[in-house]
Amino acid sequence: MPLSQVQAIAFDLDGTLIDSGPSLAHAAAETLIDLGRPPCDPTKALGWIGNGAEVLIRRALSDDVQVDPGLDEALVAKALSRFHHHYAQHQAGPELLYPDVAQTLTTLKARGYRLGLVTNKPAQFVPELLAACGIDHLFDHWFGGDSLARRKPDPLPLNTLLQRWGLTPEQMLMVGDSRNDIEAGKAAGCPTIGLSYGYNYGLDIRTLDPDHALDQFKPLLALLPALTENEIQ
Repeated sequence: MPLSQVQAIAFDLDGTLIDSGPSLAHAAAETLIDLGRPPCDPTKALGWIGNGAEVLIRRALSDDVQVDPGLDEALVAKALSRFHHHYAQHQAGPELLYPDVAQTLTTLKARGYRLGLVTNKPAQFVPELLAACGIDHLFDHWFGGDSLARRKPDPLPLNTLLQRWGLTPEQMLMVGDSRNDIEAGKAAGCPTIGLSYGYNYGLDIRTLDPDHALDQFKPLLALLPALTENEIQ
């Protein structure tokens, strides 16, 4: 799908704008220790990221990306509470941003694009994280994983952005690093860009057939020319 009609861009957060994997993995490991279990392997835990905190915890309790259907729900609730506690202790800052993210977002904003954020991260963590990274002022609107009735890969968050902004699907681009992002974008009828450096359960993002695939963030600028005369040099 061509990008010539794009007026707005919806971004994923974890694995797209910020490298949150280590913090999430450590919080999951600390949660398991609280429950009297061995901590998960941090590298393995990176493959569990992308579907929100509850799914991450269910995977941690199952020690596998495939969730054990027999998990005790009371245990899941307790583990999720402990996870939120531990994750809140991890300090966020600009160092979490992937290279060139802040400047690229600033340039896209100056080029006249409306910027939105659609993440499966619990909404309670989003405002402080964006502010700590110094990019909160760049987004016109954002949704956390529990902001609406359904999250990615369901298209509801993207459809809601389209409705609020009065745009057609062809006018909004979805940019993300995982299957959830590409599937949500396609389900909403939006063009998609997949980033190869994030968290996609060990799969090459190109296998999901996004409209474009990039290995770095800054090349977005080559695909999205200025809509206004105000571009920052």
